[in-house]
Amino acid sequence: MAASLHPPPRFAYAPGVKLLFLGSGSFGLPTLRSLTRDHTLLAIVSQPDRPAGRGGVLTPTPIAQYAAQHLPSVPLLKPPKINDPDVVAQLRALNADAWVVIAYGQKLGRALLDGIFAINLHGSLLPRWRGAAPINAAILAGDPEVGSCVITLAERMDAGLILARKAHPSDPSLTAGELHDLLAQDGPALIEGVLSSKRPGTLRAEPQDESRVTVAPKLSKADAWVDFRQPAEECRRRVHGLNPWPGITVSFRGQPLKLVRVRPEQLSGDAREPGTIQDLPSGLVACGNSTTLRILEVLPPGRRQMPWTDFARGLRASATADRLIGRES
Repeated sequence: MAASLHPPPRFAYAPGVKLLFLGSGSFGLPTLRSLTRDHTLLAIVSQPDRPAGRGGVLTPTPIAQYAAQHLPSVPLLKPPKINDPDVVAQLRALNADAWVVIAYGQKLGRALLDGIFAINLHGSLLPRWRGAAPINAAILAGDPEVGSCVITLAERMDAGLILARKAHPSDPSLTAGELHDLLAQDGPALIEGVLSSKRPGTLRAEPQDESRVTVAPKLSKADAWVDFRQPAEECRRRVHGLNPWPGITVSFRGQPLKLVRVRPEQLSGDAREPGTIQDLPSGLVACGNSTTLRILEVLPPGRRQMPWTDFARGLRASATADRLIGRES
């Protein structure tokens, strides 16, 4: 990352900042809760309600649901198009000291942001993993460390100046959902540090090194595969990196079975076909390069999530070697 530092727009804060909060996903919930204790929220902006579930019931975002239940006195706005001129005028007229943007879901245009001190919490160690799915991408790539950054908003996606960051050593036992929740808990301290400890000219910001940029595109159901011909560690990354969504579902005895948590074993596999269950009670599965994967937790259809040992306890012995069938082409 480039060593030179550049100051962001000049601003001065007394305790109790007047804020506009823009967010939709649950990644911003810990920060929103924290901000309500020490600052004044002029308004909360979230995405419109969307159909959800089998019945297609209109459902508010996690941020909108929290705001409606716990912050009824704070105006809650759900504009379909954030850059509509009327919306732009309404938000800018609030004269907030700062805008905090976390997992909002719409790009904020120049007319909206011109002259505004707006900061964003992003779930990666930028410039690595700009984009929609940074937490998943870090696990899929096997990054040795993970973390979050607070950045200024820029014209290009996640390309703003870095104001604060926190890194963690990667924990291979964590799924993407669990890592999401861990990094979300870093948000309050990171955002508060940027908001509360600044005086004119003292907030320093680090530009991102464009030569080190990687991109984490939005995931889809087409990504929900695992190939047991890959080494066990690669299989772990896919199972954990895509949990809870889109998830990894394999075929076992002709039925779908969702893999929830796995662990590569320091065992030498044999020459069995990848996907072959080497030991049914303990969930040892043959993978590529003669490696072995232990299945720890699964979600059978119509049942609760459970340890593999509990799932296997109710199985009858098979006349032939059992297999987990994932992606084979």
